[in-house]
Formats: sequence, C-alpha cells, structure tokens
Amino acid sequence: MAGWDDVRRIALALPEATEVTSRDLRQWRVKDKLFVWERPLRRSDLEALGDSAPTGPILGVRVEHLVAKETLLASEPDVTFTTPHFDGYPAVLVELDKIAPAALEELVVEAWLARAPKRLADAYLESSG
Repeated sequence: MAGWDDVRRIALALPEATEVTSRDLRQWRVKDKLFVWERPLRRSDLEALGDSAPTGPILGVRVEHLVAKETLLASEPDVTFTTPHFDGYPAVLVELDKIAPAALEELVVEAWLARAPKRLADAYLESSG
C-alpha cells in the first residue's frame, strides 16, 4: 500500500508543485493552492466517526467539485471518507495505508488538475497524452 514517500514522489513530479510544512504537517501546493495534505483526525472528527474512525495516516485530497466528491466517496468507500468538517467543501480524506499506489497517483494528479491554473493543467494534459 501507499505511504508518505509515495505522496511526495507523485506530487512533486507534477509541474510547479511544491511541498511546504504548516503546523508540522506536510502540504503539497501548485501556485500556492493546496491540492493534497497530511490531515490527522481531530477530536471532532473522531467523535463524528466513532468506532469507524481510521487509525492510520490520513491524506486530504481536493476534488474538482462536490459532485466529484460524492462520486469518489461512493466508488471508493474502502479508502475514502469525509467528516462534518468537510461538509460543503470539495475534498475527501484518504486512508493512506489502504490505497494502492496506482490509485493514489490518480487521486493526486486529479487533485493537482483541480487546483492548477488552466494553462498549466492544459499543458500537462497535452504533454502526458
């Protein structure tokens, strides 16, 4: 399964992506827009999730819009989830130790595409076929 080294490798391979640390947590950005980030569960998350709260590393992932969020949550329920904190926000949480590296790569690239400037995203898509 995937780990933080995989997230870093995939994210930093994308054009103009950078890694920053905020509050001792890693974030990956494109043109200063957050696209994936380390997101441990907070007390309110744990209370909302109850016994179903995951215990491993959690990756926050931006998605294009709320419909994409709902689609992803429905299609990947074993690795993606959300909490009330993210209600109305186009992002999902991913259980990093449960996702296959290929699926992680797809999520990270899609998150990058959702946040990158249009010209940069278009150039990336054109160059990657």
